[in-house]
Amino acid sequence: MTLLQSIILGIIQGLTEFLPISSSAHLVITPYLLGWQIPAQAAFIFDVLVQLGTLLAVILYFRKDLYRILVAVIDGLLHRHPFSEPMSRLGWMLILATIPAVVAGLLFKDPVERTFGSPVAVALLLLVTALFLVVAEVVGKRNRQFETISWKDALVVGLFQAISLLPGISRSGSTITGGMIRDLERPAAARFSFLMSVPVMLGAGTLAIIDLIQLPDFSLQLPPLIAGFITSAIVGYLSIRWLLAYLVKRRLYLFAIYCVALSAIVLLFSLIRA
Repeated sequence: MTLLQSIILGIIQGLTEFLPISSSAHLVITPYLLGWQIPAQAAFIFDVLVQLGTLLAVILYFRKDLYRILVAVIDGLLHRHPFSEPMSRLGWMLILATIPAVVAGLLFKDPVERTFGSPVAVALLLLVTALFLVVAEVVGKRNRQFETISWKDALVVGLFQAISLLPGISRSGSTITGGMIRDLERPAAARFSFLMSVPVMLGAGTLAIIDLIQLPDFSLQLPPLIAGFITSAIVGYLSIRWLLAYLVKRRLYLFAIYCVALSAIVLLFSLIRA
């Protein structure tokens, strides 16, 4: 992978990680459409590691919330009242929401990695993302705010996050859908989605770093990875700000249409190349 390719993919990762259009799909589809020959293992590790850039964006944007959650959880444990404070309860709900994805990741790691090598499969899974977004708008009543999130909400959203391990199914799109199905307002569902991305991205990034260190050409991988990390962090931060403002008054249908259009383009492209 060249430095220019990593920068372009880093920008794409930053734009699409938080927009409900699947960053993993774009990181698979972009090299496919442009004819870039990137080894599957290297591509998978790069895809996961640039998520650390967007993880940094989440931490910076929600640093005050994350600090309050961490302090409340620790204080609750020390005083043996882990669920007495709202921020402490939120911290435990974020942990609960993470468990399904962790279990699914451990059980289905190899099949998920193989899916990254099939642009056609990714394009088809984009249609699932589009379906999720439409269902969220049709089913959700959007009459609950962030403070009302319960353990049932966290579990439902966590199950949707587990599904999003497959490239093409947007993590933000599926988790926002899970929140909206539970009648959360769009911004509330998005905020919870972004906060719960922290432990998942951190865990996935750690595993990818272990895989990276084991590669024989480890040192050669560092420059493009660093470039992708920096660009994804900057663009990701801006994407969070934009999406939260967008969702205050606007619906998700635009993103659903985009997913269908991109899927159609990739499938048509695959037929032409066949």
